[in-house]
Amino acid sequence: MAEELAQRAAFAIQNSQLYQQAQEANRIKEEFLAIVSHELRTPLNSMLGWVQLIRNRKLDERTTSNALETIERNAKLQRKLIEDILDISRIVQGQIRLNIHKVDLLPVIQAAIEAVHPTSEIKGIQVESNLDSSVGQVMGDAERLQQVVWNLLSNAVKFTPSGGRVEVHLEQVNSNVQITVSDTGKGISTDFLPYMFERFRQADSTTTRVDNGLGLGLAIVHHLVEMHSGTVYAVSEGEGQGATFTVLLPLLEPQAKQLIKESEVKIDNLSLLDGLQILLVDDNADTRELIAFILEQSGARVTAASSVNEALEALGRLQPDILVSDIGMPDEDGYSLIRKVRAQEAEQKGKIPAVALTAFARDEERRLALQAGFQVHLSKPIEPEELVKVVANLAKGSK
Repeated sequence: MAEELAQRAAFAIQNSQLYQQAQEANRIKEEFLAIVSHELRTPLNSMLGWVQLIRNRKLDERTTSNALETIERNAKLQRKLIEDILDISRIVQGQIRLNIHKVDLLPVIQAAIEAVHPTSEIKGIQVESNLDSSVGQVMGDAERLQQVVWNLLSNAVKFTPSGGRVEVHLEQVNSNVQITVSDTGKGISTDFLPYMFERFRQADSTTTRVDNGLGLGLAIVHHLVEMHSGTVYAVSEGEGQGATFTVLLPLLEPQAKQLIKESEVKIDNLSLLDGLQILLVDDNADTRELIAFILEQSGARVTAASSVNEALEALGRLQPDILVSDIGMPDEDGYSLIRKVRAQEAEQKGKIPAVALTAFARDEERRLALQAGFQVHLSKPIEPEELVKVVANLAKGSK
C-alpha cells in the first residue's frame, strides 16, 4: 500500500509539473502574440496616418518629405518584423536552407557594421572594431552569417544608452573563428540569462516596457549558428553592466590549408604531378572528366572509376600513388570505399594517401572523412590550382 501511495504521489507531482509547464508555455505565447499585434500595429498607425494626411490635405514640401521618411522608416521596420516571424516559422518547420560556400568573415562583419551605422550614429553610440584580417575562412552562407552579426550588433545598439560603446572583435581561437560583440548597455539579469536564446522569450514583456521588438532575433541567431556547426553564448555581469555575445565557427579545413602553402610547390610548374598514378572515383561523369583533365594537365596518369566496386577492381590491378574519391555515391559511398581500402592495407605494407573531394562540406563531415581514413577533406567546388597543390604535397609527404 505504501508503494502504491508513493507511485500515486509521484504521478500527481509529475502531472502538476507538466500542467505548470504547459501553463507557462501558453502564457509566453499569449504575451508574444500581444507583442506581435502591438509591434505590427504601431508602425502601421504612422504609415496609414501620414498617407491619409498627404492624400486629404495640402502639406508643404518639408512636411511631405518628413512624412515620406516616416513612412519609409516604419515600412522597413515592419518588413524586418515580418522577416523575423517568417524565419522563426521556417526554423520550426525545418525549412531554412543554407547556400554553403567558402566565406571570408571580414567583409561580412564590415557590412553588418555599416548596416547599423545610421542607428548608432543617431544614438551617439561608438561602434569600434578590431578585426584580424589573417583569420581563415569558414564554410557557410554569407548572407545568413551577416544576419547573425547584424542581429547581435542591432541588439547591442538597441540596449545601449546614448553615448555608449559597442565593440566587435574577429580573431582565431584554436581551430575556430571567434566573433565577439560586447556593449556598455543595460546588461542581462542573472535570472533571464539562461533563456536568452529561447523563442518567444523577452526579459520585459509588460505594457510598460521601454524597448520594442519581438524578441526573436537571438533565437534566430542561435539556430543559424548551430546550422553552421558553431556555438553562441552570452555573458553579463548583471543589469547595467553590459553584455558580451560570442560566436564560434569552425575554421575551414586547416589540415588542407597546410598542404597548399605556396612555399612548398610552385603552380607555374606544369609537371607537379609528373609520373603520379592517381585513382579517381566519382559517380558523376562530368566531375570525373573535369578532375581527370586537371590532374592530367599537371602530368598525372589518371584511372577513373564510377563506383566503389570499380575502384576496388582497379586497386587490385594497379598500385596508384594517390586516391581521390567522392563521398556521396549510390549503393556504396566514399566512407565505405576508404574503410575497405584501409582494411586491405592492414594485411600489406603500404598505405595509399587518400583525398576526399566532396560536396558534403560541413565540419562534421570533414571529421567523419578523416576518421574513416582519408588524409585530406576538400569541398566542391574546388579550385584547380588548390587541388593540384594538395595532391602534390600529399604525394610528396608520403615518400
